[in-house]
Amino acid sequence: MAKTGLNREKIVTSSAQGRVDIRQLSTILFQRRFLILSVSCVVMSVTSLLAVVTKPTYQSYMQILVSSNFAQGVRLSNRPQKQANGDLNDTNSLVLDNNAQIKLMLSSQLIQKAVELLRSNYPNITVEDIKGKKQTGKNTSLEVIQVAEKSGSDQVFSQVFEVSFKDHDPVKTKRVLQALQKVYQDYNIEQRQRRLNQGLAFVNNRLPKIQKEVRQSEKNLEQFRKQHNFLDPQVQSRILLESLAKVQQQRETTRAEIQELQAQYNDLEETIAFSPQNSLIASNVSQSTRYQALLNEIQKTELSLAKEQLRYTNDYPTVTKLKQQRQTQLALLRQELGNNAITTSTVAEPLANQLIQVQTIAIGLINNEQNLAESEKQIRSELKKFPSLIAEYNRLALEVEIHRKILEQQLQSQQFLGIKILQGGFDWQVLEEPDLGIYMGSRRLLLLLVGVVISPILGIAAALIWGLFNNVIFSAQDLQKLTNRPLLGSVPRLASGGTNKRTKSLSLKGWRTQVASTVEASTDLPVHETLDIIYQNIQILKYPLPFKSLMLTSALPGEGKTTLALGLGASAAHMHRRVLVIDANLRYPKLHKILNISNDWGLSLLLIDEINTHFHEYIQPIHPYIDILTAGPTPEDAVNLLSSRRMKELIELFEQTYDLVLIDAPAIFGTVDARIVASLCHGIIMVGRIGQVSPNELIQATEVLNQLNLIGVVANEVRHYPTFLAS
Repeated sequence: MAKTGLNREKIVTSSAQGRVDIRQLSTILFQRRFLILSVSCVVMSVTSLLAVVTKPTYQSYMQILVSSNFAQGVRLSNRPQKQANGDLNDTNSLVLDNNAQIKLMLSSQLIQKAVELLRSNYPNITVEDIKGKKQTGKNTSLEVIQVAEKSGSDQVFSQVFEVSFKDHDPVKTKRVLQALQKVYQDYNIEQRQRRLNQGLAFVNNRLPKIQKEVRQSEKNLEQFRKQHNFLDPQVQSRILLESLAKVQQQRETTRAEIQELQAQYNDLEETIAFSPQNSLIASNVSQSTRYQALLNEIQKTELSLAKEQLRYTNDYPTVTKLKQQRQTQLALLRQELGNNAITTSTVAEPLANQLIQVQTIAIGLINNEQNLAESEKQIRSELKKFPSLIAEYNRLALEVEIHRKILEQQLQSQQFLGIKILQGGFDWQVLEEPDLGIYMGSRRLLLLLVGVVISPILGIAAALIWGLFNNVIFSAQDLQKLTNRPLLGSVPRLASGGTNKRTKSLSLKGWRTQVASTVEASTDLPVHETLDIIYQNIQILKYPLPFKSLMLTSALPGEGKTTLALGLGASAAHMHRRVLVIDANLRYPKLHKILNISNDWGLSLLLIDEINTHFHEYIQPIHPYIDILTAGPTPEDAVNLLSSRRMKELIELFEQTYDLVLIDAPAIFGTVDARIVASLCHGIIMVGRIGQVSPNELIQATEVLNQLNLIGVVANEVRHYPTFLAS
């Protein structure tokens, strides 16, 4: 094998950095233009779909005045936020109150009550539908803001809060706010009543006990009055004293009258005693039982009348009845006296009548005097009890008065606390009722505009991110820098063709004769001006000897070395050089597929041919200056065949027979096949596919081939050149 004098330079072994040079952006974007277009189309399609399906938005409002019942809070709410340092604490406390009001209006507890009111019209409505999702971090549907007013150069926050709700249904926006309005008003009343009940709990708990004590003291006083049958003992004692004085006076008068009647009675008895006839009348009268009975009745009547006159006036019915009874009894007594005096003289009748009358009156006065004495005794006995009764009465009356005062004070405290409690807290008043939602737009134009602007940005971003994470080579210059070998050329994407007029299966004997009759002078091969440039660059590097055999390999499979080998063969054929293209990829042959020729006979069989058949029997011509040696059937031990002496002898024979031998070898990584074949060739060309091979893989492959005869690199599928097929 011929040796060359090509000077090798030191290979750059620094790994590629994980960033993209700004000069490579255009290359990256061009390499990923289909990704950019795809992402842009997807984003634009999504935004367009959202713009089509999006619904118009409506918003309804209502205003609520939240006024503090404390005068100080009202004054503070009207002050500007920018205050002196002395009032700063009060202002902050008021702001906290306002923030608390907003949080209260947006609380889930109140919104849940509104949801219950809306169930009849919207059965599936939830708190999240009104309040918004917690994950969003803000209320997208329901909002409460404090209305601000300007006072000169300062901004003053009023006590008016604006509640707004957004939805796709204008009627729903109104109904939701109406439900919230009712909930807010009911809550205001409930809170006021709750504050009142809590504040008056102590007073209300004591009030029943105090009322019970008042009733008990009044009951005790009432029982005392009923027991002693008077309202006030002092008044009753004065009445008894007056009655006592009156009784004493009446007794003295009665005693005087009795003495006077007694003297008169004695005079009448003396007068009657001087006359026998009158004595007889007196004797008859005294012996009459009826007369004595009437006297006793009159005496009883007089006694009863005297008692009643002490208690009642003369016009009282009982007193009047007793007086009539006494007159009747006196009339009966006179009648009885008259009956007894019929037999006597008529002269003595007046004396007898006078005697009876005096006696009757005397009896009455005596009885009256006895009654008066009894009454005086009774009055004096009752008066002795009154000092203790007065003391007991005063004690009971004082208890009633004390308990009544305590009750009055408690009621006043209840009223005062109620007023103070009602003055506390906040009062919610609706200033502006909610109305049908106002159209706020559908955001379709905004979505389309966002799609137009964002879609290319996202596409470019996706391409850049892909370039950052997909660490590959994007330019031929990077390929040259990383390998530190001459850049033989940059090739665009080439199309490979194959002749359709090929003999698919040929016998070994007479095979070349059969092919000569069927092959044509022109064959579809990958041809491009850059391939001619690469071939000329290779010729420039032939010093001191020309390259008779060249191996084309790559770091990874699929980098286009097979197509490039055919293209270089076509360029050499154009210059009337006889070229042999060998498929040395015994494991995964590809050359016969590209050319659409048979692979029944090839290199693998030629290497094990023991009858020394001439190699021309294995060659398949595709062009007057180009012959093809396919890989043949896949052998069991490709390394053994490629490293055999037969392989070296065949390479030397091919170099003598042809002007240029191009060997399509497998990739460097994965097997040692390429390294074995490289040791048998004059030169090695490494193919690097732009956008596929990574810097690390390229550097490692270069380190391997640099120990052999790596003459240069070729950048494949560089997208800055047009591609075409030439015959």
